[in-house]
Amino acid sequence: MIPGVLVGHHHRIEPGWATGTTVVLVPEGAVGAVDGRGGAPGTRETDLLDPANLVQQVHAICLSGGSAYGLAAADGVMRWLSERSIGFQVGAQPHHVVPIVPGAVIFDLPMSEWGNRPDSSFGYEACSNATAEFALGCVGAGAGARVGSLKGGVGTAATKVGEHHVGALAVVNAAGEAVDRATGLPWLPSLGTSAVALPERKTEGLNTTIGVVAVDAALSKAECQRLAMAAQDGLARAIRPAHTMFDGDTVFALATGAVPLAEPRAFALDALCTAAAEMFAEAVVSGAREATSLNGVTAFRDL
Repeated sequence: MIPGVLVGHHHRIEPGWATGTTVVLVPEGAVGAVDGRGGAPGTRETDLLDPANLVQQVHAICLSGGSAYGLAAADGVMRWLSERSIGFQVGAQPHHVVPIVPGAVIFDLPMSEWGNRPDSSFGYEACSNATAEFALGCVGAGAGARVGSLKGGVGTAATKVGEHHVGALAVVNAAGEAVDRATGLPWLPSLGTSAVALPERKTEGLNTTIGVVAVDAALSKAECQRLAMAAQDGLARAIRPAHTMFDGDTVFALATGAVPLAEPRAFALDALCTAAAEMFAEAVVSGAREATSLNGVTAFRDL
């Protein structure tokens, strides 16, 4: 995505299993924020990200399948970080730290046998697998994802705005469609140009698109929150309907602080927000485009 940000996946795709965890790792710390607009969120440590609260930086974002059960994956992320003395310093010794790991989950339980869902080991292994280059599609938290009547997955997009890098990662698992059922054409042209006939809409409650938008700018928590809000606009461009009562749409924002924000700040921030919306929309497109058919759920590429 951007310098200083690593991504790792761990999943199980085998008989009885189609779920996993994706970790966005920032070992040096990054200012964090969140924006949640769905009616059925499953989240962890999001109150901590309020600009009015104490902690300024996070060390990882944990995105997982497994519905609320999958929030346990963040425990493994904390363990991996604590073993390396990475976290919020709370004592005199270097290892006296509390890793700050906000997270969110998607509802993918029907894609696996009951009881097969991510636990703390998934988060730990995802951290161990974290690199600057990472796989897309039916990997990590996108293993059991669906978008409307099609298979969903993990997608990403990145661009540069002036001196700043802007990247987005989305786990696409929405109640709405990424393709217009009336025309068979995608809402965003970059998904493809040929009309397709979509399968019947799913009836299970397999919903929630979650993800992260990251920049290398030096931002405050409040400015970072504006990025997360803008990214949600991108989500709504690529999925329709979005932010329903049956989705838990949650987008995190990270700012590594490597590059100072130019003056006047408001104009520079606005340019980053515009890019955040565009990149998150493209990341949703990427998640739908890179997914492959699995467990009887057809992917866009196979239509």
